[in-house]
Amino acid sequence: MSSSAAVPSSSGTRNYAIVTAAYWGFTLTDGALRMLVLLHFFRLGYSPFTLAFLFLLYEAAGIGANLIGGWLATRFGIARMLAVGLTTQIAGFLLLSVVSPAWSAALSVAWVVAAQGVCGVAKDLTKTASKSAIKLTAGEASGRLFKWVAFFTGSKNAMKGFGFFLGGLLLEALGFRGALWAMAAALAVILAGVLLSLPPMMGRAKASKSARELFSKNRGVNLMAAARVFLFGARDVWFVVGLPVFLYASGWTFTMVGGFLAAWTIGYGVVQAAAPAFVRRSADGLSAEVPAARAWSLALTAVPAVLAAMMIAGVPAPEFFVPAGLCVFGVLFAVNSSVHSYLVLAYAGSEKAAEDVGFYYAANAAGRFGGILLSGLLYELAGVTGCLIGASTLLAVCWAITLALPLRRDHSTVAGAAA
Repeated sequence: MSSSAAVPSSSGTRNYAIVTAAYWGFTLTDGALRMLVLLHFFRLGYSPFTLAFLFLLYEAAGIGANLIGGWLATRFGIARMLAVGLTTQIAGFLLLSVVSPAWSAALSVAWVVAAQGVCGVAKDLTKTASKSAIKLTAGEASGRLFKWVAFFTGSKNAMKGFGFFLGGLLLEALGFRGALWAMAAALAVILAGVLLSLPPMMGRAKASKSARELFSKNRGVNLMAAARVFLFGARDVWFVVGLPVFLYASGWTFTMVGGFLAAWTIGYGVVQAAAPAFVRRSADGLSAEVPAARAWSLALTAVPAVLAAMMIAGVPAPEFFVPAGLCVFGVLFAVNSSVHSYLVLAYAGSEKAAEDVGFYYAANAAGRFGGILLSGLLYELAGVTGCLIGASTLLAVCWAITLALPLRRDHSTVAGAAA
């Protein structure tokens, strides 16, 4: 009998709390890392496109890490893969701390890109293991699953926002190298807690035996993965490079820019955690939730389109109305992201939930990769207006994909894989 069978409620709640706390700690340092790298290398004179390039391998590595991470979590257990992800992040921090101001620009960029790749693997191994644990511990009750997914994802993003603050604070207080060492030490404590408190075989099941079986997902999971590519590409096309550089060029200080990004992310996380209150629920877990995904995607598409039109029309004070509009974007995006995260778990099979989640978040990483690349490129070509037009275009594709989402679970792929 697989250990992925239903978990008693007290044990399931305990394990959910442990995994959530561990992922909070991981996400806090991951958010701090992004701000450390962005501010440290911008201060050294790197261009917007080069800054985007520094994060590309971080995201590209996540594509493969999610796919293989889902398979490994199924094969060896979720708790073990969570520990591997934490260990890999510590290694990435230590590699980054080796960078020296005496190195050439080419060597520094190559080293940072490689170390960021290690951190990208760590993040997505940890994310896949953690989100798979929600499916395992929440069981089949759709109401509890939605609430647990929303709280986990929302609180994680709030922690990332606090991480932005932490990154700036540590950079000022300890410097680039000292900040990385401090974060590595904190993760080592979290790693010890995971190893001592979680059942090592939690979530272990019969893994796929071939690449064809691994990629053979049901229609709902495939469509959610496709929608995720465009949803997160649309966010990062303005969030990662375009908006921070635009605000700084408009006269905002580093503290103001970092503070806005942190506040945006924290607020986004709070709304995401509360998303179940904004979405009508159905007994089957899909018939009301799928139409909600379509409606919220369409509303989100309009926001960057309106902001871009205002920029083109020359409306005064874009340094204020653009971030204000993106706060509205954040509310709508938070609900969209929460609904999407729920739906992929609703469509996923229980036996190989980790593999389905890994496949889905590989698509998430692919979207972020494309969004980051476009963020630097579009900003250099057309400023923040180009980034906003790009975001609206990607969201229109995301909305079109949601129109094809099934209103019933399709278990044929899962059954075929188990045969």
